[in-house]
Amino acid sequence: MAWIVLVVSGLMETVWAAALSSSHGLSRVRPSALFVVALIASMAGLSYALRDIPIGTGYAVWVGIGAVGTAVYGMAVLGEPATAARLVCLALIIGGVVGLKFLH
Repeated sequence: MAWIVLVVSGLMETVWAAALSSSHGLSRVRPSALFVVALIASMAGLSYALRDIPIGTGYAVWVGIGAVGTAVYGMAVLGEPATAARLVCLALIIGGVVGLKFLH
């Protein structure tokens, strides 16, 4: 269960990062509210998951999911460049996250 919560928390990190960007410096109400809710949910889930998962592994997986999710969102929705080099780097992050999970 802790791993499921950790993955969902990592996805919520992507949500709060995207909402923070859309809030334009917390000046827009809806994205700012989404940012706060997603941030709290993400941190609460991370906190819960770290009861059973070592902090080094849990935090690295959480950050990796959030970083890859946010980068993919930027490329898919915001028109950021999806170069081969960027995609290889994202694949390396995913490989590291998967490796940490299986070596846990």
